[in-house]
Amino acid sequence: MSAAPEAPAVDRRGLLVTAGTFVLWGVVPVYWHLLKMVPAMQIMAHRVVWSALLVVAWLMLSNGFGWLRKLAAQPRVLPALALSAVLIAFNWGLYIWAVNAGHVVETSLGYFINPLVNVVLGVLVLHERLRRAQWIAVGCAALGVAWLTLNAGSPPWIALGLAASFGLYGLVRKLVAVDPVAGLGLESLYLFLPSLAYVLWAEAGHGGSFASGWGWGTDLLLVFGGVVTAVPLVGFAYGVRRIPLSVVGLLQYIAPTLQLLLGVWFFHEPFGLDRALGFGAIWLGLALYAGEGLWHSRRRPGA
Repeated sequence: MSAAPEAPAVDRRGLLVTAGTFVLWGVVPVYWHLLKMVPAMQIMAHRVVWSALLVVAWLMLSNGFGWLRKLAAQPRVLPALALSAVLIAFNWGLYIWAVNAGHVVETSLGYFINPLVNVVLGVLVLHERLRRAQWIAVGCAALGVAWLTLNAGSPPWIALGLAASFGLYGLVRKLVAVDPVAGLGLESLYLFLPSLAYVLWAEAGHGGSFASGWGWGTDLLLVFGGVVTAVPLVGFAYGVRRIPLSVVGLLQYIAPTLQLLLGVWFFHEPFGLDRALGFGAIWLGLALYAGEGLWHSRRRPGA
């Protein structure tokens, strides 16, 4: 019997690209912090404008109008991607505001919660069934959020808003089977004109100072924000097709872990025992869910 062939190099490349994508998402709070003198809505509008130009240019160069005709031939796709565009815009805007308002630790909490929000949406919307250990994992995370709410005096709205918006975004994109980059291109087109209109309105004497007041360094950061937005999304789309989803599920915790470390060590946000207990309950839930999923997959014949 011949020896089993080695894993193809493309798999290792996919692993590196996907891991690198999550590392970029993990350290991106530092980038948005460099733009803290710019109002969050203007950062958001510039982010959409420049990323839309980049993504659509890439699609046009690689496939002409073919990608757009293919999407337009599926009428159900058009309103669904309009909804997903609104959800991702809300997520991006809230994230940028939270980073520059000094809530990096809470943004990390949102992305730690997000996988379990996906589980809850799967149960409520897709009628998926959970095993007992998975329910225990969700319960641990819920206890963690409840503990953080009790100690803060109010729910962690930023974290819950980020987790819910990104979870709903993922649900919409799951229900509509489209190419990831083409879908991002259409979402960008939906957001482009409102964002461009806001940028022009701001520049017409309403607080905008692009190419005049903030300096060329800030202007370049705003333009390059389109690259910071689009490249990781394209990298994720590339990598996720080449490695198992179970590996993607584990790699996704790189980003919020780095965000948490940045929040504590770089931005010097408080992280006392009360917060650590709440995060600990959520981490326990994530560990239980991931561990149970791996164990169950290994038990299945032919897994």
